[in-house]
Amino acid sequence: MLPYLRENFGNPSSRTHVFGLNAAAAVERARAHVAALIGATPREIIFTSGATEANNLALKGICTAWADQGAHLITCVTEHHAVLDVFDRLESAGQFRVTRLAVDAEGLIDLAALDAALDDDARLFSVMAANNETGVLQPLDKIAHLLHGRNVVWHCDAAQAAGKIPLDLRQTPIDLLSISAHKIHGPKGQGALFVRRRRPPLRLMPQIEGGGQERGLRSGTLNVAGIVGLGEACRLSRREGEADAVRLRSLRDELEDRLQQALGPGVVVNGHRELRLPNALSVSFPGIHGADLLTALRDVALSSGSACASGADSPSHVLTALGRDAATAASSLRFGMGRTTTAAEVERAAVRVIAEVRAAENLLLREA
Repeated sequence: MLPYLRENFGNPSSRTHVFGLNAAAAVERARAHVAALIGATPREIIFTSGATEANNLALKGICTAWADQGAHLITCVTEHHAVLDVFDRLESAGQFRVTRLAVDAEGLIDLAALDAALDDDARLFSVMAANNETGVLQPLDKIAHLLHGRNVVWHCDAAQAAGKIPLDLRQTPIDLLSISAHKIHGPKGQGALFVRRRRPPLRLMPQIEGGGQERGLRSGTLNVAGIVGLGEACRLSRREGEADAVRLRSLRDELEDRLQQALGPGVVVNGHRELRLPNALSVSFPGIHGADLLTALRDVALSSGSACASGADSPSHVLTALGRDAATAASSLRFGMGRTTTAAEVERAAVRVIAEVRAAENLLLREA
């Protein structure tokens, strides 16, 4: 990224000189890397400031084009707020009817309920590939089977999944897919939206207008350094993602085993035990408030739920959707491991968490 913050500081939209042409070439190389990661073509990639903007562009962009028709929109109760809040806004405008599907105790979408919701008015369905709190993977192949032959646009928030699990849009008929750079070790503030080329073409109304960049869907001078960083992150994920997954799954399982062996029934694992990201672990410690644990564990990078809602007082909407009561949901910690995470760091985190949970349990016993 550094050359595009310093000596190669050209504007890729200025193609009358070598500086702009070099920047434009770097953007297109990055676009090709992003496309290759998910089995798309470069022309299907639109650069955004992150997955939140990509979600907003996808959902508001498609629905704005339908504003005079109205439609039935379908999503899932465990989606990220970058999706749920958009559906709330669309519903409150009075032009759209929204169905929010439940999940089972392991976090998987109710496929029978989805099938029933796909009535003649259904036009849009949005479900994330992997949950940002539990790591649970939704059954995209089964969803594709239910959507086959229906006139329903399929959006997928893949911020957590892209680069961590295989995604091949040549095989999975998702129409709109959102990506975040920093979830795969790229720069914060950069993302992309996949927009499938199809007939008839998808019509999205831009949410940011101006110079007509990104095929008119996302105006504004491109963040060349950020785009180059996203492209390189995608290239590395494509090359190293499979090996990363094997190693991180082993570290995740070791951490989970250590916690369960030491704390026994004082640990509840949230979400499906098999269908989840290799690097994700969400656990609850019933009776102990997660915020107190976080305060005691400031030397370990953890959160009690979504990092985007870490200051929220209410329990995680994801965990309550799994059937956790408010107290158990509030007792949860979320662990995420990445390419640089070492076995020694996992060991240290396990020791620290176990010690603090035991200290909290002893305090509760004394107070009782």
